[in-house]
Amino acid sequence: MAVPKKHKTRSGRNQRRSHDHLKASNLSVCKNCNFPVLPHEVCANCGFYKGRQVLKIKAKAAAKTRQ
Repeated sequence: MAVPKKHKTRSGRNQRRSHDHLKASNLSVCKNCNFPVLPHEVCANCGFYKGRQVLKIKAKAAAKTRQ
């Protein structure tokens, strides 16, 4: 079994872990409804992608019929 020859200091341990942090997701705004959306993804709120509708959202249609 491998055993370290020297004690790893807190500084060395933390320097090694410095790249393990989480990065904030890169959100953009939907041009149709101003809803935050990931880049290159269909908007979950309105179903638009690159200015054209690719999905029909049932929740949105149901909300319009209730009004």
